[in-house]
Amino acid sequence: MKVILERGDFPLKKVKINIGGSKSESNRLLILQSHFPHISIENLSESDDTSVLQKGLKITKGTVDIHHAGTAMRFLTAYFSAKEGAEITLTGSQRMQERPIGILVDALRKLGADIEYIKRDGFPPLKIKGKSLEKNEVKIKANISSQYISALMLVAPKLPNGLKISLEGKSTSVPYIEMTLSLLKRIGVEGNFNKNIISIPAANNVEENVLIVESDWSSASYFYSLVALSENFEITLGSFSKESLQGDSALVQIYDSLGVETIFNISDNTISLSKKNTELPDSLLLDLTDTPDLAQTIAVSCFGLGIGCKLMGLHTLKIKETDRLLALKNELEKLGAMIQVDENSLNLEKTIHIFESKTVETYQDHRMAMAFAPLAVKANLTINDAEVVSKSYPRFWEDLQKAGIKCEFADSLK
Repeated sequence: MKVILERGDFPLKKVKINIGGSKSESNRLLILQSHFPHISIENLSESDDTSVLQKGLKITKGTVDIHHAGTAMRFLTAYFSAKEGAEITLTGSQRMQERPIGILVDALRKLGADIEYIKRDGFPPLKIKGKSLEKNEVKIKANISSQYISALMLVAPKLPNGLKISLEGKSTSVPYIEMTLSLLKRIGVEGNFNKNIISIPAANNVEENVLIVESDWSSASYFYSLVALSENFEITLGSFSKESLQGDSALVQIYDSLGVETIFNISDNTISLSKKNTELPDSLLLDLTDTPDLAQTIAVSCFGLGIGCKLMGLHTLKIKETDRLLALKNELEKLGAMIQVDENSLNLEKTIHIFESKTVETYQDHRMAMAFAPLAVKANLTINDAEVVSKSYPRFWEDLQKAGIKCEFADSLK
């Protein structure tokens, strides 16, 4: 299915959108709930990734297919390895079978895990036999996806002797490690992260607790982009906290530079976004090591605003749902951008003109679809495989229409 986007009645006034729960928080809490079943979770993410993780956690013997869900692959690899009696074949889509898992498998094997590669060493699918992991110390590279590290942290409370994780080198996506640690503390597991050492004690039981998932800041980013690209648009988003655990709340500061003002409404836990009268920079320089999932949205925003940007710290984007750096280059160039990418960064030159009525490919990547959608404020465009947004934000197109962007759906001809 493709979606044809036009400016429509944009901008509408007094738009309010309730964004679903954070996928990152939801997935971590589901693992913890499986360890400690009397934990209750509210405002759980509606994403495909969270759904397949929920289903996978109910299986102890047989095949678990997580499709495109990278977080589920990493979290469940650790979870099943430490679950005594589990006998699981863990697999996913063709793209998932091309995404490396070897660093995590090596770390788990050092702890005593029984994991075999079914096809190709270092990649899914995996055959896992769960067992008690008695060892309590492991080393892992720090500059990898934080999901490998969080996967180990989330099983640590159920290991007989807890776990000490030594991170080698400079850490990537530290806010996600801190999010995992904070969620552990919310249920009463007092781990700590100091000088590249993460220590988490064993915990047999935790107190009964109701945990409310904050709305997803990554999903909010597309509406920040919409406001930035508009001339006069205001929108209210719920539910968000000024003391967020999510690293992507860095949006507030980043988009302030792009002309978006954020007001936190404490009374109802919403944020109000509006365009402010400010002079934009000629170019934006950002290190997104801690927030790589924002790169696509920021790059598209800068292109639409006619300013340049250099985004660094993007090495993990090459092993996501697609090679996101190459995908960004391909699709932005279609629209008239001048852009260079390498293994770690993206450099976009200032561009004045946007080509009309172009078709954007998503490469089965939800963030490609949603990052490009706000450009409909500036130019009509078509996005192929529009249904891919269900991976993280199933109601995205519905919410975009609430903001006044006209969305016409049609079957894709390929």
